[in-house]
Amino acid sequence: MTTAPRDQNLPPGGYVHKEPSFLRRALPWLALAALLVGFGVLAYYLVQSMQDRQRSFTIYFVENGWVRFLLFLLAASGVLALTSLIGQRIGQARTGRRISYLAVLGDQLTHLFLILVVLVAIYPLFYVLLAAFDPRNSLFAFPDFENPNILYRSGLLPNLDVLSLENFTRLFNGITLPGWQLLLAGIVGAALAAVLLFALAGRLGRENAGLSRARSWAMYALIGALALLVIFMTPAQFTGPDNESRFVLSVRNTMLVSGLTGVLAILLSTTSGYAMARLRFPGRFQMLLFYIFIQMFPVFLALVAVYALMVTLGLTNTFTGLILAYSGGAIAFNTWIFKGYVESLPESLEEAAMVDGATRWQTFLRVVLPLSGGMLAFIFLNQFIGTYAEFILANVLLTGVEKWTVGVMLLSFTQGQFSTQWGVFAAAATLGALPIVALFYGFQRYFVGGTVAGGVKE
Repeated sequence: MTTAPRDQNLPPGGYVHKEPSFLRRALPWLALAALLVGFGVLAYYLVQSMQDRQRSFTIYFVENGWVRFLLFLLAASGVLALTSLIGQRIGQARTGRRISYLAVLGDQLTHLFLILVVLVAIYPLFYVLLAAFDPRNSLFAFPDFENPNILYRSGLLPNLDVLSLENFTRLFNGITLPGWQLLLAGIVGAALAAVLLFALAGRLGRENAGLSRARSWAMYALIGALALLVIFMTPAQFTGPDNESRFVLSVRNTMLVSGLTGVLAILLSTTSGYAMARLRFPGRFQMLLFYIFIQMFPVFLALVAVYALMVTLGLTNTFTGLILAYSGGAIAFNTWIFKGYVESLPESLEEAAMVDGATRWQTFLRVVLPLSGGMLAFIFLNQFIGTYAEFILANVLLTGVEKWTVGVMLLSFTQGQFSTQWGVFAAAATLGALPIVALFYGFQRYFVGGTVAGGVKE
């Protein structure tokens, strides 16, 4: 066996490093230049369209305002360039190491950009929150052209002197609660405040065993008191004359439907996911492919079929029909999630239990489920939040105001052609979001852990 002689001109490794061509090095810079030019052209036509369009009475127009904004960005960048230089010098003097000025400046400019993005993202939420306290029933903060502050003069901020609790009062008008329900409502409010405070403390880096235990007990108290309120509250307790006085009833309906759907999602997805992970039977692979296939289609494509099925079964305008529709749509995704989690568990634990005489069902109940507490919480909360925010199916299947969920009730506040109740809508949206915020921040570790629990098979 002979080998070809090695070329004496090649380096010991046998490879020659080639410098990238000029075009290849210039390509990223050309793409960046094209992107900047495109943004410039887009900004030019946007400014032209705003100047040519008839100005609304709610818009405060500043001549050459975009120039002032660019000058503000340049001034801010200049200040950051100066502070970056000072920080670089101080850092080099303290550490004795060389620090790149461009790296420090890049970090500062990135922070400036992120601050602007966060302000743009948070401002609509802040605006809706202020509109919830505005009794003038409008989402527009009318410009105050006489005010020297440009935020008030342009209408970016509303007149804080007119804010009141009138919109929230209308949502609780005509509600009658017995004493024991008032006590439960107080427990819910206190537990909710505690959960949010504990979550904030955890965000600030003060998490410890005692704080985690207290947060868990606060969540248990919140869930228990809230479950009793949801189960025993009846439509007869809401005697107000209009729809907004039944908003709390719609929250109760939504939480009842979401809670039962979450429980059914656990029962269906854990049993089917365990069977897919551990059992081998004809049609298993085809069923898994079918689960993936049905996830490709959005829910509204099945509206006609779901509605026809509910009419046939006599379940229209009932919580039972809505819960069954939601639960059927939850099987595929949650089954895949739990299947991946079960496959990450050591199968030797189940084999040892079966050697000791346990059946497959006993192994599932006494070995797998106790090890799946975090995953069960993730499935429940994921289904609860998805159901809580769902609107399309609820709007189709529910017709009576006493059966409406939060989404359908909010829609009723915006349907009047000349009587849209924007203030009540903003107040109701603010209150309706509180349960989801509390659940998310109280159980956020389950969301993080559940999304990656089945990603690696041991």
